[in-house]
Amino acid sequence: MENKDTGDQMTTLSQVMTRLGERGIHREYRMDEEGNMKLDNSERTYEPANLTILRTYRFEGDSNPADSAVLYVVKDHDQNIGFILDSYGAESNYPGDRFDKFLRDIPVEESEEYNLD
Repeated sequence: MENKDTGDQMTTLSQVMTRLGERGIHREYRMDEEGNMKLDNSERTYEPANLTILRTYRFEGDSNPADSAVLYVVKDHDQNIGFILDSYGAESNYPGDRFDKFLRDIPVEESEEYNLD
């Protein structure tokens, strides 16, 4: 992914998080211990059908495959935009299959608006 301002490749998670923050995307959707997906620890819970994945970014560690992560830019039915962040592979932030199944069930509508190239 290239940064237009500098011509540098924007390949790190922190670079993408900074660019998303500049666009006002700071809120995180997280799954709690009971398996409920919530936005910034609010009381509202979401089902996959209540969310849409707008963009997916994958990151791999330079020297360690365990340093891999995926970031999803997500919109809910109320037009709140945030992100879901997870390490992937054996080092997932979420144990078990519940999180993976939840992600697979979220509709995807890739949007060029969130392409940070």
